[in-house]
Amino acid sequence: MKWRVSCLQSDIAFGQPEQNFIHFEKQIEKATKEEKASVVVLPELWTTGYDLTNLDTLADHDGQLTKSILINWAKKYNVHLIGGSIAKAKQSGVYNTTYVVSSEGAIIHEYSKLHLFRLMDEHLYLQEGKDEALFTLDAELCASFICYDLRFPEWIRKSTTKGAKVLFFVAEWPAPRLHHWRSLLIARAIENQCYVVACNRVGRDPNNVFAGHSMIVDPWGEVIAEGGNEEEIVTADINFDTVNSVRKQIPIFDDRRPSVY
Repeated sequence: MKWRVSCLQSDIAFGQPEQNFIHFEKQIEKATKEEKASVVVLPELWTTGYDLTNLDTLADHDGQLTKSILINWAKKYNVHLIGGSIAKAKQSGVYNTTYVVSSEGAIIHEYSKLHLFRLMDEHLYLQEGKDEALFTLDAELCASFICYDLRFPEWIRKSTTKGAKVLFFVAEWPAPRLHHWRSLLIARAIENQCYVVACNRVGRDPNNVFAGHSMIVDPWGEVIAEGGNEEEIVTADINFDTVNSVRKQIPIFDDRRPSVY
């Protein structure tokens, strides 16, 4: 099994969902027609940006509008979508939520951010998720995570011990910590012997400048595609046979001793 994966490294219009819907459809069209992508990944909070103080009015009720749009795009462009994340409103509060949509238009996975980033006041406006990160796409096991989750290897390892071969990260990772972003993504690929596909935004909002540098990393930890700090589509081919080969050469999952840690 092979995929051509494209990350939509893009700026986000602050607090303007309608403008972002228009922009990202153009990006998806470009990724599928020009890059020939079979899987497209959007960034974190791509409909609103970090307009946290206005999420009470901006958040999508149960994600209904965004889900319908993602379903339409997936079918229209015949592409699997790792739908970044959006602000989803529920009775219990607002969640930072990813949807994965198959090219047939089926929502096959939903994941709300488990770890909230207190340095950007997420805990004041968002609720912690409790969802399973693991999902199956084209009969292959994958997992989805959001931004700050990257710093919690024990959470990520839970999915790879169950067989995940691709880890998707969607983010609004700030520029001052670019070194952490790159280093942690490479480390997650090496220690889990899997592909890491990470889509980060670029540009700025009233409080932050964002790093870009979306990356696709192979199971040896080699960066096979990386963006800069401007808007672009970052694309690479991934081959699931490579994951199987690496895991046979260095059988870390067989050699784990979880009874002592």
